Amino acid sequence: MNTFSKLAVVSILWAGAVNAETVNGLRTADEFDSIDNEADRSVALFEEMFLVIESPRCMNCHPVNNTPLQGDDMQPHQPPVVRGDADFGAPGMRCSTCHGSKNFTYTTGEGSIPGHEPWQLAPIEMGWVGLTAAEVCAQLKDPKRNGDRTLAELHEHNAEDGLVGWGWEPGVGRTPAPGSQEVFGALTQAWIDTGAACPTG
Repeated sequence: MNTFSKLAVVSILWAGAVNAETVNGLRTADEFDSIDNEADRSVALFEEMFLVIESPRCMNCHPVNNTPLQGDDMQPHQPPVVRGDADFGAPGMRCSTCHGSKNFTYTTGEGSIPGHEPWQLAPIEMGWVGLTAAEVCAQLKDPKRNGDRTLAELHEHNAEDGLVGWGWEPGVGRTPAPGSQEVFGALTQAWIDTGAACPTG
């Protein structure tokens, strides 16, 4: 094998390694290619997605009651606020009262107020706190509990929605969600492509 051929082989192997590389604690979709059984691979893909879903960056805005949570330790929101009729807070205390269109870093640099346009709670039927991976998976596939989305629309939401993307750009003082929105979107598509199977139990 000549030098050029050897370099070509190394490049191909290197490219494959890059494509199958864990990103900030989240495995990429192609890291599951070795699972031969498609249903098993689909479940494994969703369990990897669940690492993002169970992150405080997601859970804090997906409560099962009317109170948002905050911080990496998922404490009740301070000052006390409630969901309100349209998930934007109660009259006189809308989410936008404090949360602007982007993160606002304190002048001390010790923290920040999160922001995005819009800033709101997920609808209560999309609450996740305390649910298992199996329960969240079933919910995400149910149009009555996922914002009336098809699986294709769910992928678009996970892969492209700006508020979802905020989870990886959460501002000073917060731990980003694992991985990246790009990896999360690819995992979602791979999960759908393998039958959108759910964990059991």
